[in-house]
Amino acid sequence: MKPRPDTNGSGGGSLHSTATSPSLLERVRGDDAAAWDRLVKLYAPLVYCWCRRWNLQEQDTADVFQEVFLAVAKHIAAFRKDGQGGTFRGWLRTITRNKVLDHFRRQGKQPGAAAGGSEAHFQLNQLPAPDGSEDASAAESRAEQGLFQRGLEFIKGEFEERTWQAFWRTTVEGRPPKDVADELGMSAGAVRVAKFRVLHRLREELGDLLE
Repeated sequence: MKPRPDTNGSGGGSLHSTATSPSLLERVRGDDAAAWDRLVKLYAPLVYCWCRRWNLQEQDTADVFQEVFLAVAKHIAAFRKDGQGGTFRGWLRTITRNKVLDHFRRQGKQPGAAAGGSEAHFQLNQLPAPDGSEDASAAESRAEQGLFQRGLEFIKGEFEERTWQAFWRTTVEGRPPKDVADELGMSAGAVRVAKFRVLHRLREELGDLLE
């Protein structure tokens, strides 16, 4: 997507069009290569984190990672939010879990890797418990939070620096609009408009991917 400059003299910034742009997910479904690249960059750290939490070894993660995104590419057209709380993130987590499970099943089928009998069959169908350590939980939390920041990186170039700073300082840093307005030479109203416009653009770009 070609960035569109934010040229509103008030400092609030202008959105690029009154028409709603196709969301990232819609563009991926339309075989947009650039959109697919964005989707992978957005979710790659989270998929990697899930693989590690499910006790997948470092050397095996790359193979499973590739299988996950091949499955996404194959089935993305069929994904729909189901109205029951289903999200793209949940769908992706299920795919990742299944691919990790497939990996452990393949491991278990190697000669000498597991004993025979029904107990062995049961074990082969179980996914190792996620690593519940504090470090692993913190890593997953950071990866979840990173979705928001990586999404912001995609759209940052569409806004003037002052507009972006007004958004960043109020939304990310949590500072009062009046203080930010004084620092940036804007009115408090313009700061609030800047915040709204950046968040609106983020929602337009990521849509259901934010949920």
